[in-house]
Order: sequence, then C-alpha cells, then structure tokens
Amino acid sequence: MATIHVELVWSPATGDVRQRALELAEGSTIEQALRGCTDFADQLPRLAELKIGVWGRLRPLDTVLRERDRIEVYRPLTVDPKEARRQRYRDRGERIVSRHRPLAGKTTR
Repeated sequence: MATIHVELVWSPATGDVRQRALELAEGSTIEQALRGCTDFADQLPRLAELKIGVWGRLRPLDTVLRERDRIEVYRPLTVDPKEARRQRYRDRGERIVSRHRPLAGKTTR
C-alpha cells in the first residue's frame, strides 16, 4: 500500500511547540493522523474544542491528506492579543515599538 509523509505541529502549552513527522497510508484523514500519533494522545480528549488546519487553513477532521501536508492544531486563545499588548505596555511603562513601521510619509513613484 502506498504511503504519504505529513507533519503534525501543535502547542499543548504556551512556549511548548511540538512537531512530529508521520508516515500514513494514502487516503488517511486528519482525524486518523491525530489518533495514530502516540505523542498527541494526551490531546485527544480535547479534540472537539481544538481548531485544526492544513497549511494555515481550517479544515474538518474528515479532510483527506496529501503528500507533505502540514497539520496544525490551534489552541484556543487565553488572552485577547490586544489586551496582552496593553498589559505589556503597563508592565514595562514604555511604548512597544513594532518592527514593521509604516513608511512615514514616503511615497514611491
């Protein structure tokens, strides 16, 4: 039987990112891949509340995988990103400067 190689990436806790290479039978679904990965077994009870995607796009569990797909498991946000930024500003007491600054008044022609 033909096999495909996929990658599974998930973060069970803040700052803890896990990545596994999986070899599956051709025609396998996302759910089969997740259930077949022993390292992911502790996350299976929460499967219904997790969002799952392939290459950054949300997909249902019955999606058939293709060679070299990257399965990504997204945790629910615990803090609103805007609120987290405000809190960091309060804690540091200084303005947080982004690396991506707009072109202040510069125009190209």
